[in-house]
Amino acid sequence: MDSNTIREFTSSNNVISPDTEQGGDPWKFLKWLNPGFVLPLLAGALFLLLWELQIFHRIFDLKKYQLPLPSAIAEAMRDNLSLLLSYTGYTLTEAVLGMLIGSSCGFLIALAATAWPRWGGGSLTMVAALNAVPIVALAPIMNLWFGDGIGSRAAIVTATTMAAMAINAYKGMAAVDPLALDLMHSYAAGKRAVFRHLRIQNSLPYVFTALKINATASMIGAIVGEFFFSSRGLGYLLSNSIKVAKMPLGWACIVLAAIAGVIFYLVVERLEKVFIKWHPSRRA
Repeated sequence: MDSNTIREFTSSNNVISPDTEQGGDPWKFLKWLNPGFVLPLLAGALFLLLWELQIFHRIFDLKKYQLPLPSAIAEAMRDNLSLLLSYTGYTLTEAVLGMLIGSSCGFLIALAATAWPRWGGGSLTMVAALNAVPIVALAPIMNLWFGDGIGSRAAIVTATTMAAMAINAYKGMAAVDPLALDLMHSYAAGKRAVFRHLRIQNSLPYVFTALKINATASMIGAIVGEFFFSSRGLGYLLSNSIKVAKMPLGWACIVLAAIAGVIFYLVVERLEKVFIKWHPSRRA
């Protein structure tokens, strides 16, 4: 039986579809059933279903005003959508501004600590000590220094995000390959060239790790800062909602803060894939 006969036989009996014969994948429509996507989705849906059926209320003996149902939270979000979106944008602006300033300062501290270990090393200890100060203690101080506008919350976020960047970037600049360093020295590369072509490039994966940590930490800093002195933002609205017992609206603020934090994180992760796609960790 020659090949033409086999082709005619299989086509007439629908053994091989035309798509398969041309290299197509008949199960392509099932690719979205990736366990890494489907399992968290199912787990989240099950969690919301149990919540809506008040299973958690029975287990922990909670009332509806203590733990509003997802349907009530969704209704509060729908009724106050424009206000919530406006305040989310305000809080996100504080978080992004503070994170950019704090991360830039942290990177400069790491540069100084690497270039001048004797003098710059102490700055890492200082920035770590600053990071150990609770946000609730920083908030009134920053308000006195920068007023009750967006500057005080940006300053709080700056203080809380500086250490992660400084410590991670310093580790990346210090942990260079000794062979690469010897090669640079064999070509008589100066200190500036070593920093530009070796140390800074080696620190980039660590820098993006710090940025991903700071993406979520900055939202926490901004919201906690709004609890104390603010007339706008998710933290301000959440605080007021709890005071007047509008718990569904308060939970709506928490949901939007979580969504904004996740989006912020995904943006940083996307930038990481774009800027360090040459790194071995990105090739997997």
